[in-house]
Amino acid sequence: MPIRGVSKAVIGVRDQDRAKRFWTETIGFEVATDVPYDDQGNRWLEVTTADRETVLVLSADPDDRVNFATRDDLPTANFFFYADDVERTYRELSAKGVEFPAKPTRQPWGWWAMFLDSEGNRYALQQRD
Repeated sequence: MPIRGVSKAVIGVRDQDRAKRFWTETIGFEVATDVPYDDQGNRWLEVTTADRETVLVLSADPDDRVNFATRDDLPTANFFFYADDVERTYRELSAKGVEFPAKPTRQPWGWWAMFLDSEGNRYALQQRD
């Protein structure tokens, strides 16, 4: 049986509650799991897209806050999010205060933009055709 996709992506965050609010209240994801996982107060926190195809683990572990060395005009995450209409998504999220260092532009490989989360991570947003 072939590999069918990516199940979860870990995102390093400094403040799990702030990140949880960003991904749920601003972006529109849903909390999938939010439970303690040890006796030191650590939490396993997952949010999921509306289609439940993608899960983000919002990890407070400092080792998970490693970003790829990139220029300021490139994402720090090593994966792309997608939307059916990047321009519409840009307008909707901008109205909610999401910062877009790269506004939607048409590239040879399709529409893309780049946005910041509450923790300063930069993400590519590509239009899925």
